[in-house]
Amino acid sequence: MAVSFSLSWSSASRVPAGIFANASSVGANTDEAFAKLPAGTLDALLQDKEQLTAVLTYHVVPGSLRAANVANRDSIKTVQGQSMTVMADDAGVRVDEATVTKTDIIASNGVIHVIDTVILPN
Repeated sequence: MAVSFSLSWSSASRVPAGIFANASSVGANTDEAFAKLPAGTLDALLQDKEQLTAVLTYHVVPGSLRAANVANRDSIKTVQGQSMTVMADDAGVRVDEATVTKTDIIASNGVIHVIDTVILPN
């Protein structure tokens, strides 16, 4: 990707191969988002590749969706298979319980939207 974030846990060795192989839109969490996770959650994810993959792919949507294409939807199906809820109002856009804080960061293989909370699949 052309844009990089300082997400200490998402080193290349921990991200399962192929997640970002096709054009996609990614909800990228800030370090502050990871800090909001309950104690032990991040360590548990890093030890469980299947659950880590589920969480990562829940943050990825097929295709290059810009903010204008997301705000008018009620939900979006993720690469993980479940759909996340989208809510838009005068205060901004939320996906599940995360607020979108920066939109439309164009990368070589898609679009990045920064979110303030790690969203977990059901």
